[in-house]
Amino acid sequence: MSTRNSLTQKPVRLVVGAAALILLVLMFASTKIVTGSDASGAASGTFSPQSFAQEKFESEIAPEISDRAEDLAVVSNALKADPAGAAEQYGVVTGSSPAVYSVNLTGIAGQMDANGLLPVQVEGVPADIKVLVQMGPAINGTAIRDATGKVDFAQFKNQIEYQNVGAELNNQVKKVVLDSVDKSNLEGKTVSVTGAFQPINPAAYIITPVKFEVTG
Repeated sequence: MSTRNSLTQKPVRLVVGAAALILLVLMFASTKIVTGSDASGAASGTFSPQSFAQEKFESEIAPEISDRAEDLAVVSNALKADPAGAAEQYGVVTGSSPAVYSVNLTGIAGQMDANGLLPVQVEGVPADIKVLVQMGPAINGTAIRDATGKVDFAQFKNQIEYQNVGAELNNQVKKVVLDSVDKSNLEGKTVSVTGAFQPINPAAYIITPVKFEVTG
């Protein structure tokens, strides 16, 4: 290589190197360092099952269950006589799942079992059907989510979100409805309950409450 070519290429390399350095400086200057709080804010636009449940439970879902609720004795006898007719008249069907029934009941509480199920003796309900009210700490099933027919799978991104909404609505039952109940002192008391259930086991109605009162 000639001395002339070497001298010509040296300034070119210097210019390219300087340009690269300027580009790196500009990239660094435009880069935002995301802290933990910023990251949380950036994710604030993502769907939150907990926020959905907190927003909807007291304002929409629990009131509608209360509005739809029929006397449990009426519903239970209709189910025993004609399950399909009872589902059409009193139930809400979501997809291929059994119908969900919104009910009112008043009865005498028994001894709560280790799973947090409170038996209630309700006049007019067939003797071979157990009435059990979920009292926690575990609240299972999707009766609250499905009772109104207005929380639909199509509203959510996937099955996981849909399931998580059901779980968070059950958490609202624990916080809003059951936290203030003295569960250690219910046996023999008269209780009034509004809630929802799916008759998966026709011999035991497991009711998830949206209202629970000790009335006597």
